[in-house]
Amino acid sequence: MSKSRAFSARILENRQKLSLDDRLKLLRRRVRLISQVVLGASLAWLVASEVLGHQQAFFAPVAAVIAIVAGNGQRRRTAVEMMIGVAVGVLVGELLVVAIGRGTWQIALVILLAMIIASLLGLKGIAFMQATNSAILLVAVLPAAGAADPAVTRFLDAFVGGAIGLAMTLLIPRNPLRDIDRVVEGIMHNLAELLSMTAEALRNGDAGKADEALVRARTMQPAIDEMIATTTNAREIARMAPLRWKQRDHVDLYYGSIRRIDYAVRDSRILARKVGALLRHGEDPPASMDTAIEALGKAVRIFANDLAERDDFAEAQRELVAAARIATLALPEAASLNSAAVVSQVRSLAADLLYASGFTRDQIDERLDFD
Repeated sequence: MSKSRAFSARILENRQKLSLDDRLKLLRRRVRLISQVVLGASLAWLVASEVLGHQQAFFAPVAAVIAIVAGNGQRRRTAVEMMIGVAVGVLVGELLVVAIGRGTWQIALVILLAMIIASLLGLKGIAFMQATNSAILLVAVLPAAGAADPAVTRFLDAFVGGAIGLAMTLLIPRNPLRDIDRVVEGIMHNLAELLSMTAEALRNGDAGKADEALVRARTMQPAIDEMIATTTNAREIARMAPLRWKQRDHVDLYYGSIRRIDYAVRDSRILARKVGALLRHGEDPPASMDTAIEALGKAVRIFANDLAERDDFAEAQRELVAAARIATLALPEAASLNSAAVVSQVRSLAADLLYASGFTRDQIDERLDFD
């Protein structure tokens, strides 16, 4: 079986594993998005066709859907980029249609020039796609008899659709806290698990277990990227959508924490790698180091709950300080480089999460000074 067929088979198998309850849950999670798209696309069509009197106003609902679905934390910029992309595509397509007419080779030429011009203008992502699509549609779809200049009407349709799509995200906003809780909870759970694996590796002298924790830590990067994008999106919604203004402070709390959570995951990778190196070299780990790492895992779990419940982080902070204390005091005077590196990473990870909980640099220096 080829790799592509095997991949398709795995996708099909995973889909088949979804129960009816799973599918209904997915549908419930998408109710708000579906409502936004249905209302936004319909309203965009209504305004473009009935209010502006445009025939073939297909750009309006398409632009509305793109503005709603494709924002991913940068909706305002996405709407602007999309309009720029449409303008470039319409301009290129319309000028060429006037000069060379419509046909197969004309479409090929229009696509080529639209993509070249969009690239030279620095357009990326959604704007680049829209520049190409707009040019294609302008050449491929014949204007209705007696219709106004398609270059003008189609640009206006895209403008109207993008604006209405953006409005839908503000009038029927997602719950930003629920979105953030979902991604952060998953990351913190995985971080706590890999810290437990690293502690177990030290306890049992199992370098392979440390390597397993390292692999798991490396696979967390896509989740970290999703957390950053989701939190950025949530902050935008909380600031722009009137229905979510009350959540701004809590969202800002998350927003101020995510970079340090990212650093903590990076620290965990280095920690797992150093533990593996220590064990492979046959070095005796500092006494109680596994206890310190287990305390870190406990603090991570508490910290995740504190974020969701808006607690004061006091319990998580105590556990983090305790973990750093245990690791520091366990380091012998004649420590190897790997042992010192393990202690350093425990302290770094504790410090990053203390930063995320609201501690200042001076407070962290004071709490982690065990001399």
